[in-house]
Amino acid sequence: MTNDHDDNDAGRRWRALEARAPWLTGPLSSIARFIALIWRPFAVVGGFFATIGDRIRTWWDAQSRPAQWGVGLVGFVLLALLPVIKPPIITTTATDFGATLAQFAMVALIAIGLNVVVGQAGMLDLGYVGFYAVGAYVVALLTSPASPVWNSADHGVFSGPWAWFACVPLAIVITGLTGLLLGTPTLRVRGDYLAIVTLGFGEIVRLLADNLSDVTNGPAGLQGVLFPDVWRSDSQPDGVFGQSNNSGVLSYGVWWYWLGLVLVVIVLLVIGNLERSRVGRSWVAIREDEDAAEIMGVPTFKYKLWAFVIGAGIGGLSGAVYAGQVQYVDPKAFTVINSMLFLCAVVLGGQGNKLGVIVGAFIIVYLPARVQGVQVGDQSLGDYKYLFFGLALVTLMIFRPQGLMPARARLIAFGRKVYSSADRQPVVEESKA
Repeated sequence: MTNDHDDNDAGRRWRALEARAPWLTGPLSSIARFIALIWRPFAVVGGFFATIGDRIRTWWDAQSRPAQWGVGLVGFVLLALLPVIKPPIITTTATDFGATLAQFAMVALIAIGLNVVVGQAGMLDLGYVGFYAVGAYVVALLTSPASPVWNSADHGVFSGPWAWFACVPLAIVITGLTGLLLGTPTLRVRGDYLAIVTLGFGEIVRLLADNLSDVTNGPAGLQGVLFPDVWRSDSQPDGVFGQSNNSGVLSYGVWWYWLGLVLVVIVLLVIGNLERSRVGRSWVAIREDEDAAEIMGVPTFKYKLWAFVIGAGIGGLSGAVYAGQVQYVDPKAFTVINSMLFLCAVVLGGQGNKLGVIVGAFIIVYLPARVQGVQVGDQSLGDYKYLFFGLALVTLMIFRPQGLMPARARLIAFGRKVYSSADRQPVVEESKA
């Protein structure tokens, strides 16, 4: 009975659409119906995961702070053990599972930083890959033997087992300053204009890296970027983070994944504290209505600049992780397509939700690796990853535009105690006169 009602309702909706769009008849109608038929399974799957996400989030919000810390610790341990346990249901067959998880941790860092700008402060940034590139090139210029900066000293500007760790704070600071220099003149514009400015910034950084051959080595890139050269042994002469450690359970990808997890937790703690402070509440006010926030006395430019600089610094951190893990940096890694994929992670997971964007990062990284090598006829499904992303985004925008795990505005704006007490407050009807 319910299915008949749903079918009739769907038919009425389709007839209403045809009435509003007379051109949607004949062959176009058949094509549109076929596309809708393809989308329906994606909508069902997306709705299923969205429902699970809502229930998990409701359960999570009902827990006390110590309980949340306990669950978080258990979850962290389970995530850390994933590359060791290698559950068959999620293990990638065509690619190294540890390396896939390491890439996920790096993209999760990027998504968290971009979420500060896009999801929390409400500024559309289409060139975030530029900050990612700046962080990577800072580490590469300071540690690669192919860099003129490194060769300006007798034994290199930075060398030794801990050189990479010394470069990471510099990458964060320099990238943050880049965000400050870009944001100071441009954050007075909004919306599409700001999106165009940031898109241009991302392309400018890539083109500079491609053409400043005397500094960046141009399209050839910078090879031999240093990495954490620690815990050497006879079997691991380059340490556990070196690419020569490419066999066994604890390969270099696993170690980079563990390092990435630690960095993700640190960044989450910092951003979480900012969310619960005046800074976070100001971001929410700016995102919801910048003009109203300005009238209420919020220094909107100041807090927008804070978000831009903090997001840029996190992007620089992720770029430093990329440079150390790959040990090679070239301009081809910082295209506008990668910038769009980073934005997809934020949109898919749920703008404004730190954990949601991590889920989005996992989807962006894991699904292409999972279908890599899966053959359908003569074609590999991995070759169609952008098609799958496009279908997923279109479906999500139609059926769940807020993302899989959207942020709860009241929780961010007023705090956990007020939010919880408001949910438990009984509704009292006003007495009729």
